[in-house]
Amino acid sequence: MKGLVKLNNKQATVYAAIAFVFTIVMFYILPGYTITLSGLLVVIFLSVFVSDFRSTIVAAGVSVAVVVFVMLLSKGDITTKMLIEYLLVIFLILFTTLLVLYMKRQNQHMNVEKTHMAALYENATEGIILTNQIGQIILANPATEKMFGYHVNEMIGHNVEVLLPQKIREHHSKLRETFYQQPQHRSMGSGRDLYAQKKNGQKFPVEVSLSYYYRGEQRFVIAFIVDITHRKVIEESMRVQQHELEKVSNEIRTLNADLEMKVEERTLILKEALKKLEVSQRELSEALDKERQLNEIKGRFVSMASHEFRTPLSTVLSSASLLARYTKGEDQEKRDKHIGRIKEAVKNLNDILEDFLSLGRLDEGKITAAPGPFALNDFIDETIDEVRGLLKSGQNIVYNHHGEAVINSDKKLLKNILLNLVSNAIKFSPENSNIAVASKVDSEFARIEVQDKGIGISKEDQQHLFSSFFRGANAVNIQGTGLGLHIVKRYIDLLKGRVELDSELLKGSTITVTIPINLTTNGKDNIGN
Repeated sequence: MKGLVKLNNKQATVYAAIAFVFTIVMFYILPGYTITLSGLLVVIFLSVFVSDFRSTIVAAGVSVAVVVFVMLLSKGDITTKMLIEYLLVIFLILFTTLLVLYMKRQNQHMNVEKTHMAALYENATEGIILTNQIGQIILANPATEKMFGYHVNEMIGHNVEVLLPQKIREHHSKLRETFYQQPQHRSMGSGRDLYAQKKNGQKFPVEVSLSYYYRGEQRFVIAFIVDITHRKVIEESMRVQQHELEKVSNEIRTLNADLEMKVEERTLILKEALKKLEVSQRELSEALDKERQLNEIKGRFVSMASHEFRTPLSTVLSSASLLARYTKGEDQEKRDKHIGRIKEAVKNLNDILEDFLSLGRLDEGKITAAPGPFALNDFIDETIDEVRGLLKSGQNIVYNHHGEAVINSDKKLLKNILLNLVSNAIKFSPENSNIAVASKVDSEFARIEVQDKGIGISKEDQQHLFSSFFRGANAVNIQGTGLGLHIVKRYIDLLKGRVELDSELLKGSTITVTIPINLTTNGKDNIGN
């Protein structure tokens, strides 16, 4: 935990034993409630440095045993006040034990999240460099080492210009100072021809995405670097082919003037050559477009992940550190506040990871529909009950159903769709507002409508709303990954349905999902498997 001295298991055990013996000796010399309480609580808190839970339980058991033993020794002279003090000691020992056990569990969760973030950083295929506010490199990932040929220790502490060609370093230094004065996020593919230089002096083309954040009053800049040598080779190949095309065309025109008898033959040859070259050029152009789109998605993902993971992790670390300071009974309200913040942060991280896992399973084709009969109105009632705990002050969900009840569809896919839509309506709606849910079943289709009175979605953003990692311009300050509605759209496609959106800024949104009431599929797997 941040701010605490790191002890290994053996050291912590030795210090706990010394504290325990010291407590017993001082109690014998100067018997008193405060000495007993302070010493035994120190022993239990020292067990936080031992990784397993058993050490804390053993420390608590021995401490309670000591208090009981002292009570038995004093049973002839014990007063009501002394009895209350001893019982209070036992209560505080048990409470401290529960607190230390909870801190250990939270520390384990934090270690798991740190492992995921380290894996993302270490295994990224793009180079990632972190610089401070004066342009010095303070962190570089393995992909950067491989890309530039430097060991990470050779880059740390040097200005970022060490990775650039000599002739542009001075100019880049001025550009960097200008950027640091007025920083802004810059995505991949900004239309600039950028070149970097390896340790051996070899220059190569790159694309660079820039992002920044603050820690205290210090500004840090993250650079994501992609080697685009292969793309440049493709572009050069296209240029050469274009030149060849022009050359062939000129030759054909010359031959056509000299050999009128072979016009038809030469024309056929020219058409075939043009066709092949156009197909090749189109394929290359499509490949470049897909690569640019992928780089844009990667840029949005890294920017989102760096923000969405960093914020809850910072909350967990700061709250866990502050919990260690509140050891008195009157600090319970403060402890509860920070414990609640830790729980909420861990829940946010879990939601983000669930979105990533669902998207991965969809991309791998592991999620298919497995239909079965169920009552739609009862199903929606149950799902709404599950999200009532998310309601803000004064919010209410109103549900109405019309038509038949039983449909044949995938209940688990439909539940994930409905949970996402209703939770979004809650999130983007103000307090003291109603969220309307309605369902209707006719002879062919079932329609589910979720209506809120929230912030709404602009016309410009609506066309991108179901894209991955996209978030509306008016929702940037509301937590989210930009994956929810993208996953909803893919689930609806699996149910052979469609989704419609009707929204206006500051007046709310209405999302309507239409699915067939009798879904048939040959899928072998389902979301719950």
